[in-house]
Amino acid sequence: VMSKNKSSESVKVVVRCRPLNRKEESNGPAGSIVQMDLRLGQVILRNPRAPVSEPQKTFTFDAVYDANSKQGDLYDESVRPLIDSVLAGFNGTIFAYGQTGTGKTYTMQGAWMDPQKRGVIPNAFDHIFTHISRSQSDKQYLVRASYLEIYLEEVLDLLDPNHGNARPLELRESPESGVYVRDLTSCVCKSIKEIEEVMNVGNQARAVAATDMNEHSSRSHALFLITVECSQPGPDGRKHIRVGRLNLVDLAGSERQAKTGVQGERLKEAAKINLSLSALGNVISALADGRSGHVPYRDSKLTRLLQDSLGGNAKTVMVATLGPAPQHYDETLTTLRYANRAKNIQNQPRVNEDPKDALLREFQMEIARLRAQLHHRKWRTKQKKEQVDGEGWERDGDEETEGEEEDEEDEEEGVEKEAEEYVKQEQRLEREKQDIREDQFMLADEKQRLLGEKERMMGVLRKEQEATEQLTAKYKAMESKLLVGGKNIIDHTNEQQKMLEGKRHEIAEQTRSEREIQQQMLVRDEETVELRETFTSLQQEVEAKTKKLKKLYAKLQCIKAEIQDVNDEHVRSRQELEQTQNELTRELKFKYLIIENFIPPEEKNKIMNRLTFDPEEDQWKFQPLVPSIFTMFLKTKCCISGYE
Repeated sequence: VMSKNKSSESVKVVVRCRPLNRKEESNGPAGSIVQMDLRLGQVILRNPRAPVSEPQKTFTFDAVYDANSKQGDLYDESVRPLIDSVLAGFNGTIFAYGQTGTGKTYTMQGAWMDPQKRGVIPNAFDHIFTHISRSQSDKQYLVRASYLEIYLEEVLDLLDPNHGNARPLELRESPESGVYVRDLTSCVCKSIKEIEEVMNVGNQARAVAATDMNEHSSRSHALFLITVECSQPGPDGRKHIRVGRLNLVDLAGSERQAKTGVQGERLKEAAKINLSLSALGNVISALADGRSGHVPYRDSKLTRLLQDSLGGNAKTVMVATLGPAPQHYDETLTTLRYANRAKNIQNQPRVNEDPKDALLREFQMEIARLRAQLHHRKWRTKQKKEQVDGEGWERDGDEETEGEEEDEEDEEEGVEKEAEEYVKQEQRLEREKQDIREDQFMLADEKQRLLGEKERMMGVLRKEQEATEQLTAKYKAMESKLLVGGKNIIDHTNEQQKMLEGKRHEIAEQTRSEREIQQQMLVRDEETVELRETFTSLQQEVEAKTKKLKKLYAKLQCIKAEIQDVNDEHVRSRQELEQTQNELTRELKFKYLIIENFIPPEEKNKIMNRLTFDPEEDQWKFQPLVPSIFTMFLKTKCCISGYE
């Protein structure tokens, strides 16, 4: 059941510019083409090829971070509120967008071992588990993590042990959960260390290669998915469940083949990367425009997975990363334009309350069932003791009933008592067997019968003990997967740290609020400056009007230059696509040549006959060589019905 809050909010867009690297500094003293006004949240871009008289381009965003900015500042001011929303039951997405080599992976991951350089993802891990440890003890949490990549337009599970040989996963859509990945591995994580281990396993399998612009260029889009389920008692006494989903997206960078110098397999990767980023740009443009009835989410796997994050049920933060070097002016301008459009996208986030498929509720039901089985087993044991030993067992049974009450307070103590009870019963049966053997007045047949009965009882007791131990182990394993709030707060230091983080959050909120107020004041000043003007003479009015005319003319020139820039960018993109198309066509012709000269026609026909088009996946697929049992059954059934 989803809450009915239909309020919409804009995608939050922040921009970060990296410093010049050594290679760019050695190219000449041209300096940075990007200036940032941190107070107003503005980016000022200078065209290195334009004359000095041409006005610079200015873009305004929710926040901007220059080359001297720290990882912690970006997280506290722009990301922390989003993680808090996820912990409150909202869907949240953070994704880094920009040209290759501009610091997307550094922003998202950073240097894990250095606390000052940790990126968004490790800081989010710390934030989530610290929040859980400091929450009230009546709350229970379940944290799950998945990791996937989109490589050559195929969705691959980075946590699959056979990642190198694994089949691509399929995208599916349901009315309740939206677009999801079928058969994606999900790992339950109980600590920061465990979720970091999941991340490390996935990072080792991710596609990375060197290009002329980046030694460690990401060759795939990576999505790290965290699901946080929280259960807490409500005013009605029932347990209510909220589910927050966090998508941490590290996009591969857009590339120009002329600059990256990629060939062969790298060129194919670049073509697929640019294709999916182009589809993402089209989705952003369609949503920002507002007039388009169709949003092309299905043009790529990336846009389908981000469907909720762009215009759907999610709170979204987009981090646009820039390169300050003059030779990357065109790419920087393109990134700023896309980021500027993304500000106009409206999402409709809502709290995910009591979903039918909440895994936490399934865990709780399983634990309750196992606990009931344990108590039932204890009750049966008590009944057997009463039947075997009369009054003495009744007294022990009363003691066990008291033990059951203590069980509800302390499960571990109850398990220990249960084990001790089994040992006592086994010892008692051994003593009774010894007494029977030593009794000289009992007939041999009677002795044998009683000894056999005691052996049988001991066998039953051992089976009961093994079954109870298995149940207890399963119960403890299930319960250990749930995180209970409040268990780790034992000293005053945590309280002080919590207060410190609260103050830091207040400062970040105040800074953001001040920036918004200053931006609003700037806009209002421009609107009201004409109303406030009064003239003492005709000459003064002429001068003011002339000044205003020059200002409007400058704006007109800016718009004309903008139109020319867009046309030039379109031409460049088309030329780049044509060049990539020619490269791929040449490679395709080469493969056709191999097929025509080295593969027999009958083998080629067999392969062609196996091809089928999957409209759901929008691609061609091979039918299996051996038909499935179900298909054979259907064919057999049709033959039989036809014969009849």
